[in-house]
Amino acid sequence: MKTAWVFPGQGSQAIGMGADLYGLSEAQPRFAKAAQILGWSVPDICQNLEDQVSRTLYTQPCLYVLESILVDLMRNQGEQPDLVAGHSLGEYVALYAAGVFDFESGLRLVQRRAELMDAASEGGMAALLGFDRSQLEQQLAQTPDVVLANDNNSGQVVISGRLEAVETILASVKSKRALRLNVSGAFHSPLMAEAAAKFQQVLDQVEFRPAQVPVLANVDPMPATDPLMLKERLSRQMTGSVRWREISLQLPQSGIERVIEIGPGKVLTGLIKRTCPELTLINVNSLSSLSELPQSSPVA
Repeated sequence: MKTAWVFPGQGSQAIGMGADLYGLSEAQPRFAKAAQILGWSVPDICQNLEDQVSRTLYTQPCLYVLESILVDLMRNQGEQPDLVAGHSLGEYVALYAAGVFDFESGLRLVQRRAELMDAASEGGMAALLGFDRSQLEQQLAQTPDVVLANDNNSGQVVISGRLEAVETILASVKSKRALRLNVSGAFHSPLMAEAAAKFQQVLDQVEFRPAQVPVLANVDPMPATDPLMLKERLSRQMTGSVRWREISLQLPQSGIERVIEIGPGKVLTGLIKRTCPELTLINVNSLSSLSELPQSSPVA
C-alpha cells in the first residue's frame, strides 16, 4: 500500500505534547542536540503550564524536534514513506524525512525561521470556514494588501495581510465562521518579504541533497526530488501560500492509498478527509500510537 507521511505545523501544538518521548533512550541524543543548538530544553517548554509552547519562537523548534524523533522511530520500526509533505513548518520535517538535510541543519533553519516570524509585527491573519470560494477569490482580487495564505480544503482557508485589508475581506465575504488568529504578523504573505530575505542568508548556507522520496511543497504541490528545486520552493514558502488542498488532491493522483500524519493533533487528517475521503488516514502522535501502527506488508 503506497503511503504518504504528512507533518503538521504551527497550530497543532499543545501543552505536554510528546510527553512519552521525553524519557525514551533513543530520543535523548536528539533532545540533547536540540538544547545545545537552541539554548533551551524542548521538554521543559512543552511542559510549561503557562503555554510557552504556543509562542512562535518555541512552537516551531518544538514541533520540528518531536516530529523528527517520531520519524526516526518510524524508520527504526521498518516504515518507509513513498511520498512526504508538511504544512508550513511541517515541510521542514518532510524534507528531513526525505533525507534532504540532517536533523541539525533542519533545526538551525527552523530556529532562524521561528526567530524571524516571532519578531514579525506587521499585519494579521484570519480563518474562514464555510464560505463561497468564488466570492472570496473575487474580493481578494479587488482588495490590495491581503492574500490567500492557507488553502486548507474547500471549506477552510486562512487570509493574511494588512489588518485593514483583512477586516475588509471579513466584512465582505459571507462565511459560517470567521476567526482572527492570534499571530504576531501576516505569515505567508508579501509582508514577510523582509524576514524571508534574512532567512535566505541562512538557507543559502545549507546543502540540500536529492530527496529519497518525492516531496510535495507548500508553494508547488507537484512531486519533486531535485535539491535545487526543493530549496527554491522552500525559499518562497514564507511569503507564499500553503496550497494544502492541492497537496491533498495530489496524493491519490500519485497513487497514495494511506496517509500517516506524524505529529501532535489530527489537524491534517481532518483537512485531508474532507478533500480525499477515500484515503486511509492514520495518526502517529505518541509512542503508544506508534506501537499500534499496522505493519506495512512486505513488497512481493
